[in-house]
Amino acid sequence: MNLRLLRIFLLLAALGWIVCIVGVFASWSRTVGILHDLGGPVMPYDRMMDYWLRMIAAACTLVGLLYLLLALQPAKYRAIIPWFGWVMVLEGIVLLVHGLKLGLPPFPFYGDVIASFVSGVGILWFAPRAEYDAPIAGN
Repeated sequence: MNLRLLRIFLLLAALGWIVCIVGVFASWSRTVGILHDLGGPVMPYDRMMDYWLRMIAAACTLVGLLYLLLALQPAKYRAIIPWFGWVMVLEGIVLLVHGLKLGLPPFPFYGDVIASFVSGVGILWFAPRAEYDAPIAGN
């Protein structure tokens, strides 16, 4: 049971990062539209901003794929799973500090912070309690 719950928290973290894949492939206008719907400004096209957006979106997507790999093969990567739990907690702290400092509105700021803390604490809680050697479907 603990291993399944660990996988759920790893998948939650993976989903939070992998969603950034939209920024890799969507057009500039579509991406700016999505960011505007989340509370950001409408930005005119800029080549460097476009480049940096794709770079950051790709990096975030790759982080999400790492969490997905941990969720799919937790026994193989059990030594590094707690480290990735701390990554989520630290990400939550960074988001919280800067969101408050910048006076961001609750949406999507609170959701990002909560998702980071919940998944990070869940990973840290269940990683040492997981039954890595127990047979489980898909492991």
